[in-house]
Formats: sequence, C-alpha cells, structure tokens
Amino acid sequence: MKELIEKINAEFDAFSKEAEQQSEKGNKAAGTRARKSALELTKLFKEFRKVSVEESKK
Repeated sequence: MKELIEKINAEFDAFSKEAEQQSEKGNKAAGTRARKSALELTKLFKEFRKVSVEESKK
C-alpha cells in the first residue's frame, strides 16, 4: 500500500507541474500531459480504494 501511495504522490506532482505550465504559460503540450496524468491518477485512486477496503477488512 505504501508503494501505491508513493505512485499517487509522484503522479500528482507531475500533474501539478504540467497543469501550472498550461495555466500560467499557455503551454498546450503541458495541458495534454496534465490530462494524461489526471487519467492515471483516476486509475491509481481506484486501486487505492480497493486496497484500502481490503486492508480495513483484516
């Protein structure tokens, strides 16, 4: 679970950086990368939810 949390944190950092570049500098490619990171975060959050529920049942 700790490894999953580290992946989420790393992906969120990447998302934040790219989203900031898009909004402040108008970098369209950064917007594409930010959207990709957002999709990956969605997958990671779903996985976290599964693992969290399993852990709480123990």
